[in-house]
Amino acid sequence: MSRMMEEIREQPEALRRTFEAERGHAAEFKKFAAGRDFRLIVLVARGTSDNAALFGRYLLEIATGIPVSLCAPSVHTLYNARLDFRRALVIGISQSGAGTDINMVLRNARKQGAFTVAITNEAKSEMARLTDETFLARAGKQRSVAATKTYTCQLMLLYLMAFALGNQIELGEVNKIPGHVSQALKLAAEIREIVQRYRYMRQCAVVARGLNYANAFELALKLMETCYVVAERFSSADFLHGPIAMIERDFPVILFAPPGKAFVGQRLLLRKLAGLRAETIAITSTDVRLPEATRMIRIHGKIKEIYSAIPYIVPGQIFAAQLAEVKGLDPDRPRSLKIVTQTV
Repeated sequence: MSRMMEEIREQPEALRRTFEAERGHAAEFKKFAAGRDFRLIVLVARGTSDNAALFGRYLLEIATGIPVSLCAPSVHTLYNARLDFRRALVIGISQSGAGTDINMVLRNARKQGAFTVAITNEAKSEMARLTDETFLARAGKQRSVAATKTYTCQLMLLYLMAFALGNQIELGEVNKIPGHVSQALKLAAEIREIVQRYRYMRQCAVVARGLNYANAFELALKLMETCYVVAERFSSADFLHGPIAMIERDFPVILFAPPGKAFVGQRLLLRKLAGLRAETIAITSTDVRLPEATRMIRIHGKIKEIYSAIPYIVPGQIFAAQLAEVKGLDPDRPRSLKIVTQTV
């Protein structure tokens, strides 16, 4: 078994550790935040952590009503712009806490009036030292180059931040997420059968919307990193504004379709893809009838859309890890990559 697959399987326990260790911290931060009146949240990250930040943008805006911006680090590191961060909360997200550009942004933001928070897996990292507050992922040491458990633990901490800054997140529901992930892991044998069909896949599209939009980016990244597949990722709304023109018979499309606000649009897109004879996989937990041409990876259990992002990425992680093996590739040794990448 690859290290990547081992770490995928470690996620239920890693998520439980992270939740239990930081839930009290989140409750204390909720009291502190109530007196700060944050008017803007800025998320700064790179790579997989940037996909976590994209999820955080949706979750935090929905759950708190506070506008959220995704930082462009180059504005700070290359162009030396000075931004007014008074009444802003700036959250850095990094597995290692060692990203040079991310830490430069956090340092500058703090000087310019921001309250800064680190979300990291490394308690002794530079990011943890330079920020005002640290929320620590308890994912355990990441040995696989392709991040899996650190991504989902970052999402778990973003749920706790959303709880601390707003009133829509219920900790009881968040506490159920590790159990949903355990159920998703049981799909591994079913996914292995599906993966065989995609042995020669060289390109695909990954499509989602809303709270699972970040998962389209994350699954596409995993397919690029471990399988060398050219994986384009889209919002289903944007997909209809042009990219759907590239779809022809047998073109692979992987679509996240959780029940909820975005489901009606996803179902209509699946019908359109069926009419185009695309090779479509839907990751879903719905009992609603989908087009017969759609292959389904069905997650069991009822999961509210707002809590779906973590369990829904797990089948995607498994798909990427198994596809790499079927292709004769080692997902633990992706070419040209290492765990920590430094950019400025």
